[in-house]
Amino acid sequence: MAPTTHRDYYEVLGVPRNASEQEIKSAYRKLALKHHPDRNPGDKRAEESFKEAAEAYGVLGDPEKRRRYDAFGHAGVGGASGVPGFDPTIFADFSDILGDFFGFGGLFGRRGRSGPRRGADLRYNLELSFEEAAFGTETQIQIPRAETCPTCGGNGAAPGSAPSACSACGGTGQVTFQQGFFSVARTCGSCRGTGRVISTPCKQCSGDGQVAVERKIHLKTPAGVDTGSQLRVSGEGEAGSGGGPAGDLYVVVRAAEHAFFRRDGTSLLCEMPVSFTQAALGASLEVPTPDGGHAKLTIPEGSQTGATFRVRGHGVPQLGSKGRGDLHVSLRVVVPNKLTSEQRKLLEQLAKTLPTPEPRGKDKTILDRMKDILS
Repeated sequence: MAPTTHRDYYEVLGVPRNASEQEIKSAYRKLALKHHPDRNPGDKRAEESFKEAAEAYGVLGDPEKRRRYDAFGHAGVGGASGVPGFDPTIFADFSDILGDFFGFGGLFGRRGRSGPRRGADLRYNLELSFEEAAFGTETQIQIPRAETCPTCGGNGAAPGSAPSACSACGGTGQVTFQQGFFSVARTCGSCRGTGRVISTPCKQCSGDGQVAVERKIHLKTPAGVDTGSQLRVSGEGEAGSGGGPAGDLYVVVRAAEHAFFRRDGTSLLCEMPVSFTQAALGASLEVPTPDGGHAKLTIPEGSQTGATFRVRGHGVPQLGSKGRGDLHVSLRVVVPNKLTSEQRKLLEQLAKTLPTPEPRGKDKTILDRMKDILS
């Protein structure tokens, strides 16, 4: 019998001899997609091209085989299978190469996903007041979720019955068929990959094994959370299937703004109105604090609008620790809208003794001044 001839593997894949591993893999993927038997049913020529591309990739995709091929040609890579360069094990990673393009679950008997599965995670958006976010709170939230059916225990079968193994796939969740020289496994269409069939479905869950419920959960929000903070509540997501664990619940916080305070992490900023005489002569002030109390603050004489003072320990608690931020008080000198005749006379007399203020550059914003203090 005449010896079998084989085309040059680089020519088969359409790549130069100095092609990189990625270029070789990419070229093979394109050819495999083009000539795959699923896309060309009954086309023997396409099937042969598919085999030829697989043979070429089996050699050029392996650094050692490629080295031998480059040195000795087809003689350097002849295998026991009688097909030079062909190695059936390359199909073990075929779904990775093709990205499950054709929708089959695996090759050479790869098993399906009919085992335990973890439940889905859930998200809940929690609205908190400024004070609740800053100092913590306890509340009850109500979430809709899927839970294991209490009637059938999650197996989907009516009481007194049980699921049976799927006869189409033998309980594996996949059916395997021969295509050319290799086997292809696909999700079983009869049981949809579960590997079992329910002849008498549970009436409460209609055979799903899960029911939709509204569940109340007691939630403790720690002090120091802010808008965007996430709280993970383990095991409070949707129920798993096939005995798998439940998912988790992620509570995402949105904190309301405050009419008097502004928050920057654990620091608080507020603007305190003072009279002209308080700013000029100095004064002792009582500044409101976010917990409903007051803090004493002494401002020096000659204080100007925008002057900022730090009151230590009256900010927001540090999340997860006992520390607490500071309160930064910015002054705003308030000029009276109306004056009595006596007040006007006194101010006119004072004005004659005071120098005229000189123009100066643009003042820093309140936030800029606070950053200067913190730095």
